[in-house]
Amino acid sequence: MTEPGITFELKRGSASGPRLGLLRTPHGEVQTPAFMPVGTQGTVKALSPDDLTRTGTQIMLSNAYHLYLRPGTEILEKAGGLHRFASWQKPILTDSGGFQVFSLSQYRKIREDGVHFRSHLDGSLHVFTPENVVDIQRSIGSDIMMVLDECPPYPSTYEYARKSLDLTHRWAERARARFAATEPLYGYPQSLFGIVQGSVYADLREESVRFLIDLEFPGYAIGGLSVGEPKEEMLKIVRLTAQMLPKAKPRYLMGVGKPEDLVEAVSSGIDLFDCVIPTRNARNGTVFTSEGALVIKNARFKEDFRPIDETCNCYACTNFSRAYIRHLFQAGEILGLHLATLHNLTFYHRLMSEMRSAISAGRFDEWKALFYERYARDREAA
Repeated sequence: MTEPGITFELKRGSASGPRLGLLRTPHGEVQTPAFMPVGTQGTVKALSPDDLTRTGTQIMLSNAYHLYLRPGTEILEKAGGLHRFASWQKPILTDSGGFQVFSLSQYRKIREDGVHFRSHLDGSLHVFTPENVVDIQRSIGSDIMMVLDECPPYPSTYEYARKSLDLTHRWAERARARFAATEPLYGYPQSLFGIVQGSVYADLREESVRFLIDLEFPGYAIGGLSVGEPKEEMLKIVRLTAQMLPKAKPRYLMGVGKPEDLVEAVSSGIDLFDCVIPTRNARNGTVFTSEGALVIKNARFKEDFRPIDETCNCYACTNFSRAYIRHLFQAGEILGLHLATLHNLTFYHRLMSEMRSAISAGRFDEWKALFYERYARDREAA
């Protein structure tokens, strides 16, 4: 095996509370807790790499399933990996594509060897195995790779979750072995993270943590949440799982979430997040502010000449009004999607930065109380 691809330094925090850390990768450092914008196909929709940097993005997530189908591993290897292909020189984490494959329930079959599925693009038949998913991510050249796992739906019976977890664990062993037997392609080391599964069953989550710790991954993700379970159930499993994971290794909560979800998960000791919410919601006309979310397309903003958020210094807020951005959406102008996305990611990264500062100062609980005083959950801000 090659040298470790990442190192993680826990600067402040405990096993179960908010943590301040520094994740070092071959393409730069990530101050944690941190949010990863979703650049599924090697791009965050509506933004350039320079835009991403201006929002405060430290690390981007891309998806092995989509990049495998298009442009394909041959093109990625000829380009010298995704960093060069996409002109993004900061860290990249790739999801294995397992969630995307399993969401295509009518197009796939789960077997011991892997997942047999048909492409959503042209219907062609493909197979993902724990081994070739590692190979695909070698071709992509991501700093952090994820194992292939099965993401059980919610609700799942205990029996289904049990069977699914056993398969995920066998796949994790195979992925770890393949990673150890192969080398990176572009002159820098990569890292492979394990994924804790077990649906909403506490004993299965605990078993999964113990099993994956024995495989000695350099970092661990919590998967299989935010798939329809009640919010309280999700947060309970996050708290339970995080406190069992190794204190000295990074913890990544997959696919979460809204601003308040991030706050609660950081409270439980999570270091990394990804979610489509800030970018997808932006393209649909929802923007986040320090007082809550706004549906900028609503008629009440027609003559509102304030910025999206008067506390924000992003390009959208320092140059344009709510009325103008609403006009862009009404007129179907691409600039509206760009400005809303730019703002939402700036908001998310500023939220993470505020939490890091509060943890550093030993004031996280006080900061959290003030956040909830002003932030309107589940209703539109004024």
